[in-house]
Amino acid sequence: MIGLITANLHRRTARTALTAAGIAVGVAAIVALLALSAGLNQTAGQLVHLGRADLGLFQRDAGDPTSSVLPLSLVTRLRAQPEIVDATPIQLVVGAVPRAPSSVVFGVDPSGFIARRLVLTSGHAAGPGQVVVGDLLAQQLRLSAGRQLQLGSRDFQVAGIFHAGINFEDTGVIGTLRDAQALASRTPDEVTTIAVRLAAGTTPAAAERELAATFPGLTAISDPSEAIRAGANSELISKAVLLIVVLALIIGALAVANTMLAAVLERRRELALLATIGWSGRQLAGLVLGEAIAVSLIGTCAGLMLGLAASKLLPGALGLGSFISPQLTLWGLGRAALVGVTIGVIGALYPIWRVTRMRSSVALALT
Repeated sequence: MIGLITANLHRRTARTALTAAGIAVGVAAIVALLALSAGLNQTAGQLVHLGRADLGLFQRDAGDPTSSVLPLSLVTRLRAQPEIVDATPIQLVVGAVPRAPSSVVFGVDPSGFIARRLVLTSGHAAGPGQVVVGDLLAQQLRLSAGRQLQLGSRDFQVAGIFHAGINFEDTGVIGTLRDAQALASRTPDEVTTIAVRLAAGTTPAAAERELAATFPGLTAISDPSEAIRAGANSELISKAVLLIVVLALIIGALAVANTMLAAVLERRRELALLATIGWSGRQLAGLVLGEAIAVSLIGTCAGLMLGLAASKLLPGALGLGSFISPQLTLWGLGRAALVGVTIGVIGALYPIWRVTRMRSSVALALT
């Protein structure tokens, strides 16, 4: 049967290729969106624990964590809360490093716990007009203490090199809060997020509930998965993935059904002959199903390769390339492949029904 399936697909190369191409586009879109979603999830998780904080505070319903806007005056009120030991503001600036667009500039309060915990491997802490650079970024750009680094339209002196142990920070730049606010065109009383250290014995869950009740406009997050759910962009991408899956199933299944039904009608004599020599309805159905799955597998393989390439381009196309790196996982690729194979199975259902009801004498009479 495998040989017969291969021969039938080869006889209709153009039709097989077009059907497989339609499936490939749907599978590629699923792969790219899943990779983008995983990358956004990783970024959100890293933002929660900047500076080894216990939890992070963000603006409720912000499009994504980096677009959050909080008033700086909240810091004083937060420090007065009994469950909080310390709170320090952070300003995030994306796309400010021309030589490394994916790097993020962190503006921190020099007296805050993030600056105090920073491990400098060379140089000294940053002052006004100065920055310290993560060791991974310094290696990439070949920077050292005393060199100049352009951020936006300004030049800053590299005061030192640091290591934080968090990839998101070690590929970034840390400067003063005021300089980062100027780079982001924010007023001096606005910041992106506030990192919080909790008092001993205070659980993150209890702190989240208390802070949510005290400050209704805030989202207090300690678990990276909560940061993922809090971002509207992440929710939008998740819905887009579901929509693409549904559309791929519908459009792909219709394409496969059309291809296989046309093949069944064109091969009525052949199918009737197979039935005459003893092929059962189940065997004929297996032949049609095998051809449909074969077309889907061709489209799925092409779609996976196309999706791998598209996933690297999608963050930039959506304006998210400065702080999100797509993350391809075996689970994501597996889900996309499952959708591709499912398209073949669903698309074969109606042609299978037609071929199993076909009687050899009727088919011969129609030819």
